[in-house]
Amino acid sequence: MARAPLDGLTVVSIEQAVAAPYCTSRLADAGARVIKVERPEGDFARGYDSAAGGESSYFVWLNRGKQSVALDLREDADRDVLLSMTDRADVFVQNLKPGALARKGLGTDVLRDRNPRLVTCSISGYGETGPYAQRKAYDLLIQAESGLASVTGGPSEPARVGISIVDIATGAAAQSAILESLIQRGVTGRGSDIRLSMFDVIADWLAVPYLHAAAGKPPQRIGLAHPSISPYGVFSTRDARPLLISIQNDREWAIFARDVMERPDLVDAPGFETNNARVANRAEVDAVIADMIATRSEAEMTERLLASDTAFASVNDLDGLIAHPHTSTSEVVTPDGAAVAFPAPPALVDGGRRFERGAVPKLDEHGDAIRAEFGAAAPLKRARST
Repeated sequence: MARAPLDGLTVVSIEQAVAAPYCTSRLADAGARVIKVERPEGDFARGYDSAAGGESSYFVWLNRGKQSVALDLREDADRDVLLSMTDRADVFVQNLKPGALARKGLGTDVLRDRNPRLVTCSISGYGETGPYAQRKAYDLLIQAESGLASVTGGPSEPARVGISIVDIATGAAAQSAILESLIQRGVTGRGSDIRLSMFDVIADWLAVPYLHAAAGKPPQRIGLAHPSISPYGVFSTRDARPLLISIQNDREWAIFARDVMERPDLVDAPGFETNNARVANRAEVDAVIADMIATRSEAEMTERLLASDTAFASVNDLDGLIAHPHTSTSEVVTPDGAAVAFPAPPALVDGGRRFERGAVPKLDEHGDAIRAEFGAAAPLKRARST
């Protein structure tokens, strides 16, 4: 088996919830040893739900193949354990409240002074300075505060994106920044100090609606349609099956009008001839298409759309994803020994998927071994998970 790209690297992460665990789970998939530092009571994401073989779906998804050690950083002995680990680590990740580690004498400046090769990554809600720096920040709060919810959902009211998109985006941004810093360290021999805020990450992702709003044309919520492309929306077939159809440019519109709708007169008709015209005339464009599709079955429409190479999709639910022919899954073992399958990490590298198949750890499962390895004092008495 080929060596994993991050094999031999050690990541220490004081992490909870989703953003930091997402980042480190991807580093683990690439072969890094990830030591997850938890509070004595554990990462609170362990208790989010019980959907994955009786365990939290979030925790099972994001903590496979990691080692768990429970530390109480109010105790000198446990702080010494952390310092011993970071002295020998390559990467340190944390998503505690800004200033929390510095107040314990464990700020990233201290860690990097002791270990100049260490790459540190701190994840926060709003950054470490400014009026919102000390606010608690969770995914949905940032969706609301950033304006993401204002462009999500239908016309009646703002809506939550149906996954923890801010957390996931932030975790992915952290992973990318860490990998860049590791490449730079290979040249300079020195680590970097990375700071990421959830608000900044999702604000970057909102660049297009931001630019529209700054130009005086804030996008409106239009459900499963596109604010700047037409036609792009859901239409119902004769057998009441919804199809999402996407026309990206005027060339595609000409093909769709001529070959799918059998309406060549619409290719250059006033109000239909360009994308900007179709957006301005969206209601009439959609009505003409809806009338045509309503006379044909899903099978007939699928045949026509495929033959014309028109982009379209079924409007599935999660059962549709589970049964979808393109869904690939990976399997992990939960702390209680149950096998759980979920969508596999997406990247194919040399024909295979990088995926850490180690089990999801129990709280402090590796605590004794880690303390022994890093030469720290005997473990404090604490409740362990069963």
